[in-house]
Amino acid sequence: MSNKVDDEVLRPDRIDDPHPYFQLMRENDPVHWNEKYRAWFIYRYDDVTEALRESRFSSARIQPALDRLSPEQRAERQPTYDVLMDWLVFRDPPDHTRLRKLVSRAFTPRAIESWRLRATQVVDDTLAELSGKESVNLISDFAYPIPAVVIAEIMGVPPNDRDIFKEWSDAVMVLVFGARGLEDRRLKAQHGLMELASYLGDLVKFHRSKPADNIIADLIAAQEGDDRLSDQEIVANLVLFLFGGHETTTNLIGNGVNALLNNPQQLQKYRRDPESLTKSMVEEVLRYDGPSKMEVRTISDDITMRGKTLRKGDMAYLVQHAANRDPEHFEEPDIFDIEREPNHHIGFGFGIHFCLGAALARLEGSIALERLLTCYPDLSADGEDPHWIPTMLSRGMESFPVSLGEARV
Repeated sequence: MSNKVDDEVLRPDRIDDPHPYFQLMRENDPVHWNEKYRAWFIYRYDDVTEALRESRFSSARIQPALDRLSPEQRAERQPTYDVLMDWLVFRDPPDHTRLRKLVSRAFTPRAIESWRLRATQVVDDTLAELSGKESVNLISDFAYPIPAVVIAEIMGVPPNDRDIFKEWSDAVMVLVFGARGLEDRRLKAQHGLMELASYLGDLVKFHRSKPADNIIADLIAAQEGDDRLSDQEIVANLVLFLFGGHETTTNLIGNGVNALLNNPQQLQKYRRDPESLTKSMVEEVLRYDGPSKMEVRTISDDITMRGKTLRKGDMAYLVQHAANRDPEHFEEPDIFDIEREPNHHIGFGFGIHFCLGAALARLEGSIALERLLTCYPDLSADGEDPHWIPTMLSRGMESFPVSLGEARV
């Protein structure tokens, strides 16, 4: 491929639909040095999964990022990095192994399944609030409130405090997902992150003295031999859970509705048998247009891939969206097929960093999509295009106007 390729991943048309560009790169330059971002972009399924297994593709990218800053920048941004440093997704073994073993106790299959009834109630309450409206913003009026309420309840956040979490979560998205205009928004985002960390620190102190049935209490009690999580580790990973616990699911719901409305034959097929097809439909959404667009790694030692030498210290973007449409692994990959089988997508990652909250996202997404589409059989796009959020790593909409049609009780 010519070196003159336009390397702007966040070009407006590529924000709206990244797949044509990803296909071009996957076919012509699957391990590509992107001059604009000064990083490698990896596009094929086999290469992405290899990178997710390979220890030289390091997840510990916070300290290297901090080291690249000037002394002035480092002093300014240190509070942000102090929180992100303890996220288990930014750790390599053995630190990652230790943290995940302790943290995963709050995400057992039994723990997630115990929230099915409450998640269903939250979905139904949210649907009830749509009653009588002709059109809504599917994201702010439906897809966002459901996981935000559920993760807040699971964490033990008082109901009256839930609304302030959106602003804080948006701040984290700016810092982690690489939103356009990042420099201008960084200080505001850091301020929001610090407020959130302080708030969660107070909740940890409260639940140390008054244990309850929630994730905070689970993390306080988590123990492996003599090892426990420090308060700093608990707070940092609560920030991760709060953000990941609703951002991913919001985008799963929104992207799922968008994919179904754009593929009416698949939507009709789903509506004929939602009970049997919900599980496979959600998996196909995760493959076809999932919430995670790509993951970032730092090269910890020189490695060769498809004849290219990736040097120690280089950054690498592992493009899940491109991998999930690789024709070497998926038949007719650009076709949205809710009965696709097998469907070995990597929408939640792969290997030791497979998304810890995947089961919760699947649970909430399945309930929300099934009940929304059952309640509103004539749901349709409202004539306006969705407004996609211009971020590097995630794929989601800020607004998605839809017409509800008549509700079926």
